[in-house]
Amino acid sequence: MNESSPIRTDTARAYQPGEAPARDVRRRRFRPIRWLVILVLLAGAGAIGHRWYEARTDKGAEPATAHRAGGRGGRHGGADMPQAVGIAQVTTGDMPVILQGLGTVTPLATVTVKSQISGYLTQVKFREGQTVKAGDELAQIDSRPYEALLAQYQGQLARDQALLQNSKLDLQRYQTLNRQDSISKQNVDTQAALVKQNEGTVAADQALVDQQRLNIAYTHITSPVDGRVGLRQVDQGNYISAASTAIVVVTQLHPISVVFTLPEDDVSRVMRQVRAGAKLAVRAYDRGDAHEIATGRLDTVDNQIDTTTGTVKLRALFDNSDEELFPNQFVNAKLTVDTVRGATLVPNSSLLQGTPGTYVYLMDGDNKVTVRPIKTGETDGTNTVVASGLNPGDRVVTDGTDRLKDGAPVRITEGAQAAAGDRKAAEAKPDGKGDVKPGAPAETAADTQGAAEGGRRHRRRQAQ
Repeated sequence: MNESSPIRTDTARAYQPGEAPARDVRRRRFRPIRWLVILVLLAGAGAIGHRWYEARTDKGAEPATAHRAGGRGGRHGGADMPQAVGIAQVTTGDMPVILQGLGTVTPLATVTVKSQISGYLTQVKFREGQTVKAGDELAQIDSRPYEALLAQYQGQLARDQALLQNSKLDLQRYQTLNRQDSISKQNVDTQAALVKQNEGTVAADQALVDQQRLNIAYTHITSPVDGRVGLRQVDQGNYISAASTAIVVVTQLHPISVVFTLPEDDVSRVMRQVRAGAKLAVRAYDRGDAHEIATGRLDTVDNQIDTTTGTVKLRALFDNSDEELFPNQFVNAKLTVDTVRGATLVPNSSLLQGTPGTYVYLMDGDNKVTVRPIKTGETDGTNTVVASGLNPGDRVVTDGTDRLKDGAPVRITEGAQAAAGDRKAAEAKPDGKGDVKPGAPAETAADTQGAAEGGRRHRRRQAQ
């Protein structure tokens, strides 16, 4: 090459066989990016076409939907569509005033049976879980050592009784001789003192005999109360120490009591009824407060308030003939202290809390509601006493209050009017061929047509 050549030797490099030109390398590098851009454009075009198809399909359903919304909401369309609500009527009745507290089933007597003497347990005469009466024999201890001591003390008693009898005879003789001036007064007095000494010895011997007889009676261990025996705590053949070894526990079940607590604010109300001599009923419910176990009466109120909890203890008695109440069982006690007669009652489901306080939605005619503030009183968990704001016979909304406001239109779905509405819907029901039966209103027909159109549109979407 010469210097006038357009290719400079210092910048040019030799072409190597098998090496691709730089332009081909650049094309291969940008080819995947080009395909990716094409795929994105195709996806966007498909989405636009799908939306256009849906918009075109929905145009056929718009007239029926608009007709149905206009028929129900008037000029304002679907915004004022009546809200479906359930209603209840304000009634008059008696409302019991109930105070509730947590309680524990407490037996009137729980006795741990122990032996009063020491000895070997020879017999166990009860069955675990058995119901016993007061005086029934539960166990027996070996009585032979105490019988031997009884015989010994009886012998001492007989001997000392003979000495006492002899001293008494001597005293009579001394007294006769003293009257004849044949013996001194001192001898008579000494003999009288000996008689007194022998009488004391005989009394001590008699006490020992009685003590051993009592110990022999203690070898037969009996139940002190009526009740149910628990599990045996000592087996036959063991040596029992006096007043230390427990044999069994007897628990009285009939009657049984429930000890429960009430806040100190309720004490005055309860005490007024107690001082008036009222027999207050107490009902015991299970732990879930759903099932009533037994019904009893209030027996007594504790004499002081627990300052740590601010509560007072009360005891209620239950016959427990069916033994539904079990010792140490947890219950919910409900004490009926009074009854409000002829009260205005409203369901608890209709009560709402807000800016006006406690209020309800009151039916104004058959298709509109108004807000009515009220004052409430006692409640039993289902109904509440209305002190003011409502009258018997008024209708209040109990279901569907979440979207209501003052003056909102509603349609009733419960009660007699709901039944009438169901009958009208049955008369306008399609006959299965897509046609409406004669006599059906135009609004019902439009609703049916709109529902059918919506179903067809939903099926087309699923097919796609």
